[in-house]
Amino acid sequence: MAREDYEVIIGLEVHSELSTKTKIFCSCPTEFGGEPNTHCCPVCMAMPGTLPVLNEKVVEYAVKAGIATNCEIARNSKNDRKNYFYPDLPKAYQISQYDMPLCEKGYVEIETENGPKQIRITRIHIEEDAGKLNHDEYGRGSFVDLNRAGVPLIEIVSEPDLRSKEEVEAYLKKLKSILEYIEVSDCKMQEGSLRADVNLSVRKKGDTKFGTRTEMKNMNSFRSIVRAVEYEANRQIDLIEAGGEVEQTTLRWDDISGKTFQMRDKEDAQDYRYFPDPDLVAIRISDEYVENIRKNLPELPESRKKRYMEEYKLPEYDASLITASKYLSDLLEGASKVCNNPKAVSNWIMSDITRILNEKEIEPDQIPFTAEQLGNLVVLIDKGTISTSIGKKVLTEMFENPEEPAKIIEKNGWVQISDEGAIKEVVQKVLSENAQSVADYKAGKDKALGYLVGQAMKATKGKANPGMLNKMFLEELKK
Repeated sequence: MAREDYEVIIGLEVHSELSTKTKIFCSCPTEFGGEPNTHCCPVCMAMPGTLPVLNEKVVEYAVKAGIATNCEIARNSKNDRKNYFYPDLPKAYQISQYDMPLCEKGYVEIETENGPKQIRITRIHIEEDAGKLNHDEYGRGSFVDLNRAGVPLIEIVSEPDLRSKEEVEAYLKKLKSILEYIEVSDCKMQEGSLRADVNLSVRKKGDTKFGTRTEMKNMNSFRSIVRAVEYEANRQIDLIEAGGEVEQTTLRWDDISGKTFQMRDKEDAQDYRYFPDPDLVAIRISDEYVENIRKNLPELPESRKKRYMEEYKLPEYDASLITASKYLSDLLEGASKVCNNPKAVSNWIMSDITRILNEKEIEPDQIPFTAEQLGNLVVLIDKGTISTSIGKKVLTEMFENPEEPAKIIEKNGWVQISDEGAIKEVVQKVLSENAQSVADYKAGKDKALGYLVGQAMKATKGKANPGMLNKMFLEELKK
């Protein structure tokens, strides 16, 4: 059978670190980085005799995420012990939630080539993160860093509703966007704040029974996840076509080789021997508590997109792209307040800013300048202090050296030439040096004017006022 005769079934388990100031069961800081084992205490190091105390902010953030993803919020919940041993999990069990999660039965809507599609969310529960192993490059052993141990996580488990790598990417980007907007996680994938486990199986089209699934663990980049989905789907199809059987197993994705490798047999729930954590009290939530969070929920991406189209008159495509990132959306709003020209700000974001982000391979949250500085750049262009072409140079400089645009312009001598005498002198010089273009224009070739203006801009290093140049060239050419 051909590959197109198979259907890929995908479910995701997304782990997102919460942006609380302290860990889930102790008062250690959650701040990323720091010298190894400096953000830990006897509680998160699991010393004998220590007792955990649940951070209330973790519950609030989880409920917030549940409301934003259309989940039902449980009024009664609890914490459970999930028993398994890893070298970077000091207790040899993880405090998580099993049969009474905080949030259930939600959904996230994504756009697909066939229109909108709802991806169901089975549950969102809270749990603690493990530490980290740093492997010695010379093979002498591994070092344990427990700074991350006890950092609060929410795990967002989807139903197996995803059918392609494109849907997986759309779902993850939508989820990331929502979590950023409600400010429960910074979602910095490069720091491990957002990671996904991918459960994948294949079946022949028309079959109703799921195939045997594999799980790919702890991937933290969209590119890696998309590549891994494509590879694993093809691997399973090839295996079935060759007469083999897919084994339920846990896999590791290797980004360099572009292949998956077996880590261990896949555990089921019974393998973890869940039981209620005896050191933590049950979680009781009132209706008023939930409604207060719902009432104070920040504006979500879909709402902002609609508002940008109505208030700012942005095209749907531009509004969709910008609101997909809270950081770009905040940049647009902040800059627009300064310059009162949201369309111009949108154009800068859609063109040069996006291009530079791609070239530098950085995320929007790593843009070094402020929204106010971008707004000031647009003001300087609108006032005619600099041309758009100089504006592009200023923006590039702002990425390297995020100073006020006016300072960058002054330092580089980029102020636009708007003196009539100076511009007239340049125009006459360009005309005298380009007799053929003058003749072409007079013969009806309008493109010649663009060439002449371009020569003048080149001569002034982009500093001439383009409006004045056009006007003066036309006046001279009519003589």
